[in-house]
Amino acid sequence: MRFDIRNRTVFSYSGPVVESQNELRACPITDDCQRLLDYRVTVHPGARVFSHVDYWGTRVDSFGIRRPHTSMEVIAEASVETRPRPLPTAAPRFEALERPDFVEAHIEYLQSDRHTDAGDGVRAAAQRQYELAGPDVVGVVLSIHRFVGTSLLYFPGSTEVGTPVEDVLAAGAGVCQDYAHLSVAMCRCLGVPARYVSGYLFTDDDAVGTDTDNEAVTVQTHAWFEAAIPGWGWLALDPTNGQLVGERHVSIGHGRSYDDVQPQRGVFLGPADSSVMPAVEIRRVAGGELWRPAPGLHMDEPMAGGGVFPAQPVSTGPAPGVGYSSSSPSQQQQQQQQ
Repeated sequence: MRFDIRNRTVFSYSGPVVESQNELRACPITDDCQRLLDYRVTVHPGARVFSHVDYWGTRVDSFGIRRPHTSMEVIAEASVETRPRPLPTAAPRFEALERPDFVEAHIEYLQSDRHTDAGDGVRAAAQRQYELAGPDVVGVVLSIHRFVGTSLLYFPGSTEVGTPVEDVLAAGAGVCQDYAHLSVAMCRCLGVPARYVSGYLFTDDDAVGTDTDNEAVTVQTHAWFEAAIPGWGWLALDPTNGQLVGERHVSIGHGRSYDDVQPQRGVFLGPADSSVMPAVEIRRVAGGELWRPAPGLHMDEPMAGGGVFPAQPVSTGPAPGVGYSSSSPSQQQQQQQQ
């Protein structure tokens, strides 16, 4: 499938903001199951965009506005092609998770953080899924996927960024990032490396993720998880919608949790309150041959509208979890839960 994606976020401030500095993670990756064809970023007021690939392999577009403004519009546009993901062909036992080379290669995805810190309730739920599925890694991961999908109710507004997974499980409600965090936490409890994935899903109903005959849909960014299967690779599952990750899913990037792939973050300087309005429009493009030669990403060309000049991404050294922190009351962090 081919999709054209337009990710638009508008920040509004109650008074003039003197300066803002921002990071955007909205660019689809290229991997074995999807291919980026084109991408560009436009910012109003105009700003120069500097791009790099972070420690986790996600493109980061950084930009700052150093003149008074009362609103900011950020538009990321991408064209991407996807194809079905293969199903696991290996059925490893749990003993394979203990191999030193496997543990070393996945150590970062075995450690908990503030979003995946499991308590007694989550650990007990994970153990029950192990007992039900037996010592088969794929079977246990699928059991966790089904458990999370049937235990939580999709309820926007029921949680906030940073709600502990113990509270999510106890309340039985959340949004896609809560489903993903709970799944990751349960996998890690059992020694299965798992990672959080941020992306897009072509659907007209975020609660169930069904396909649609509509040519275009308006959604929010989506989240799911991947579990490492010894001898095979990463198994991608969408517990929010109870389905395997497939052609209608478009991945932006992955990390230990939401903090590593937060769609947009930043700080602004000024005595003002802020509000944010994100929206993603996805259009399914008919026809065209998959994996045709890409026309180029035009990353060094001036973009129209906002005076944006995306730079060619360059790799940076390990810097997991890099973000902005407020150093004074007049600097406030911008976040969005999607």
